[in-house]
Amino acid sequence: MTNLIDGRAIAEQIHVETSQRIAALRGRGVQAGLAFVRVGEDPASRVYVGMKEKTSERLGIKSTTTVLPATTSQAELLVLIAKLNADASVHGILVQAPLPAHIDQATIFAAVSPAKDVDGFHPVNVGKLMLGDLTGFAPCTPAGVHELLIRSGVKIAGAEVVVLGRGNIVGKPMTAILCQKAKHADATVTLVHSRTRDVAAHCRRADIIVAAMGVAHFVKANMVRPGAVVMDVGVNRIPDATAKNGSRLVGDVDFAAVQPFAGLITPNPGGVGPMTIAMLMRNTVQAAEVASSV
Repeated sequence: MTNLIDGRAIAEQIHVETSQRIAALRGRGVQAGLAFVRVGEDPASRVYVGMKEKTSERLGIKSTTTVLPATTSQAELLVLIAKLNADASVHGILVQAPLPAHIDQATIFAAVSPAKDVDGFHPVNVGKLMLGDLTGFAPCTPAGVHELLIRSGVKIAGAEVVVLGRGNIVGKPMTAILCQKAKHADATVTLVHSRTRDVAAHCRRADIIVAAMGVAHFVKANMVRPGAVVMDVGVNRIPDATAKNGSRLVGDVDFAAVQPFAGLITPNPGGVGPMTIAMLMRNTVQAAEVASSV
């Protein structure tokens, strides 16, 4: 079918634009810099940081990665973040989640300078997002979903949108982005979650569904109005005896069942995932541009 939203292709469009901005910075003697911090050896975190490192190198962003042992104390991690905040060659800082249980994630995110918070998790940037202040950084995954909608020609203004999941990383900021009184926004957004009565009924009236609940294949065909746009943000591992390691990754949408009914739909993988990295790189360049203009 031709109703797929190709996240890889759209991410590449954004990378081209970002590369041009990086070249312009370099022409002014500025090298965009991005610092990754990983605590422990979580397998998924290793993969995610590795992908971000490779993309940084390809685009011309100078990246550094600090890997700390899982036994690192919160105080030690805060000392490292303070050093990175003070380093003028570092424009963006990303502390990879999840962190070990003894470290408070909110405290760490709040310790990163808002001007270098390219993940968009600092309270200042969260507040700017709610206010529609474009000088802040939007979280990369919801910002990526927004770009997919825009570049796929989806009409957002006046649309009925249902966001599944109220997490701080996707659900809440996604709602804030789409309901703004602004270009490519002005949607009527319903945020549903585990305590919502009759989630399916809300979904069936939606023009756009953004699934970010973290439940494998949660969105079924009978929950989707024919012609609706379906954005699958979920990353879930399920058993699969045919897979090499006995499991595979799937989204929150029952893709095979929903695709025939959808007007547009993101595959998973290959939909939202590449956009998260693209928006991280774009945020880093924005940070470098702002820092070099001061």
